Amino acid sequence: HFLHCYFSLLPFCVCLLLPNLAAPASNPTAATAPPLHLPPTAAAMKPSSPTAAVGTALHLVKTPNFVKFAAVALLSLSVALLFYHHPSFPSAAFSAFTFASNSSPTAVPANSTSTALNSTSIAANTTSTILKVKKLPPPPPSVAQRTGIVDENGAMTEDFDVGEFDPSLMEELRDLKGGAEETEKRNEPEIVKYGKFKPCDESKIDYIPCLDSFERHCPDSTLVCIIPMPNGYQKSLPWPRSRDELWLHNVPDTRLVQDQGSQYSMSVKDDKISFQDGGSDQYLNLVSQMVPEIDFGHQTRIALDIGSGIGSFAASLFKYNVVTLSIGTKDVHKNQIQFALERGLPAMVAGFGARRLPYASQAFDLIRCSGSGIDLTVDNGVLLLEVNRLLRAGRYFVWGGPQVDSNHERSLEDQWKEMEDLAARICWQLVKKEGNVGIWCKPLNNSCYLGREIGAQPPLCSSSEDPDNVWYVNMTACITPLPKDGNGGNVSVWPARLHSPPDRLQSIKMDAMISRKELMKAESRYWNEIIGSYVRAFHWKEQNFRNVLDMRAGFGGFAAALNDLELTSWVMNVVPVNGFNTLPVIYDRGLLGVMHDWCEPFDTYPRSYDLIHAAGLFSDERKRAKCNFSTILLEMDRMLRPGGTVYIRDTLAVIGEIHDVASAMGWVVMVHDTSEGPHASWKFLACEKHKEFIKRPQKGRGHGKNKKGRKEKKAKTGDSQLRV
Repeated sequence: HFLHCYFSLLPFCVCLLLPNLAAPASNPTAATAPPLHLPPTAAAMKPSSPTAAVGTALHLVKTPNFVKFAAVALLSLSVALLFYHHPSFPSAAFSAFTFASNSSPTAVPANSTSTALNSTSIAANTTSTILKVKKLPPPPPSVAQRTGIVDENGAMTEDFDVGEFDPSLMEELRDLKGGAEETEKRNEPEIVKYGKFKPCDESKIDYIPCLDSFERHCPDSTLVCIIPMPNGYQKSLPWPRSRDELWLHNVPDTRLVQDQGSQYSMSVKDDKISFQDGGSDQYLNLVSQMVPEIDFGHQTRIALDIGSGIGSFAASLFKYNVVTLSIGTKDVHKNQIQFALERGLPAMVAGFGARRLPYASQAFDLIRCSGSGIDLTVDNGVLLLEVNRLLRAGRYFVWGGPQVDSNHERSLEDQWKEMEDLAARICWQLVKKEGNVGIWCKPLNNSCYLGREIGAQPPLCSSSEDPDNVWYVNMTACITPLPKDGNGGNVSVWPARLHSPPDRLQSIKMDAMISRKELMKAESRYWNEIIGSYVRAFHWKEQNFRNVLDMRAGFGGFAAALNDLELTSWVMNVVPVNGFNTLPVIYDRGLLGVMHDWCEPFDTYPRSYDLIHAAGLFSDERKRAKCNFSTILLEMDRMLRPGGTVYIRDTLAVIGEIHDVASAMGWVVMVHDTSEGPHASWKFLACEKHKEFIKRPQKGRGHGKNKKGRKEKKAKTGDSQLRV
């Protein structure tokens, strides 16, 4: 009520003051009128009349300074009351306003100073009182409803509220995802419980699933049993002794020894098959004399021997530090490649027919085809054109046999002329011909190809054709052009090329672009450290691993580490079809390699390898979801020799299933931590294939005894804290 009355009288007071504020301007005489001066005696003796007193008071009230002061005081009181009535206004505005009003530079007369000070103090006290009344305590904060499982102190608690939930939102989300949750659930690998796998029929002792004929053709059904070993099988002899002799019973079919023993310089003595030189050393000496630029062991590091028989050429080249891959078909004698593998020589069964061989372009420094009965000029020379794709630029092709020395039969002379003509049309230069040996050199660049006449045959392959696309790709009767930048033909000499990042590293299709050289070097350092721990922990040098298979080779760092640590092993580096094609890099480093799909059988005989290594393979195959782990592991068991070893490094997500399948196959499985420690996401499996597990199930007592011993060994080593 007081405020309403005050603000009602405020306009009236302003109206009274406005004339006085305007009076000095309209009546200057009033502003300058002299004050009354009474005599002192008269003023003291004569009492002032009421009229005079009132006049004097009115005169003081009408002075300009008093009017200004009264206006400022009235305005200040009004603002203070207004802020009290509306507490939402900021007090800072009020403070600034009063400060500006009180700091006015207007002079105050002496006779009105006390009145002004009293009025100011009253206004200040009133303002202070009003501000104290305005400052009220803040309201208590509202307590929000807690919907999490962590309380205000950060501790887990069971006392919580999940809040409101609208089931329709989940339905909308599921519709937006297109049922992705159900799809993911369907794609999750099915957990399979494995029983013990049974031995296969005896007819499968030398079974190669995809090469029953000259072309690769895999059966519809996969192997679901364990390949038995031959009667009398013994652990392979160590290298280099195995180069000269092998156990007779390790090769089930010995018809080759009986039919062509003299041709291959083989003989049987007691329970062993012995191999003599057979003139291979003299043959290599002749080739070196004919073309010294071949330079075995330096310029020539990787060689291919087509139709090689039992690997005598490869055995002799190992003395020169040359790794030679021997390939051959499964012919009437069946197992020439098996002899080579049992001797500890690199070999594969390969059908040299309609499809490309699974090796990189410009892979081999030297290719030899001698006495194999293969006609390289048929079908418009498609086989020789495949050899041209595999041969490195500027390197050599050696052709040997009676057809080279064509002074005897008309038919042999025709074969030589056809070969000589085709080689000239694909720009090969005949370097030397002597006796039964002819040597050609492949050009270093495309200048000869581009200088041929228009319409010359065979034509150049299309630029869109990838020469390194080799998995189930048919051969074409065309010349594979060389890279314009010379990549592939400009490799370093051995052994410098092993650790020199090749130029073709930049041309392969993979994610990294700038850091490829660093990745290759880092992989080599990584595997050097890991293999070093294997050598120390598992005594690799005492185990005499000779034939080694790396199922996911990358840049070949695993094989390079074996070479650096001077282990007497050769490694077949496999590049899976679902990964980056690093085969050109592997060959440029001076290593062997092949393309393969691990959901299909490998092109080799049973019992081919002493050691099989797989790092990260099963994680990749689970993502691909093409086959079960049992398919891959059973194929590994087929390729692994009795008493052989398997090392698997992979993630915890797959290591359990691998362990189950390996145990069902009869392997002794030991789980180890990696060097990252027990809490790392990767584990390491060391598996051994004991030969007693794959014997024909007829010696029950001995099998039980060995089984007991196996359990004792597992109990002893299963809790090992070894980290590798």
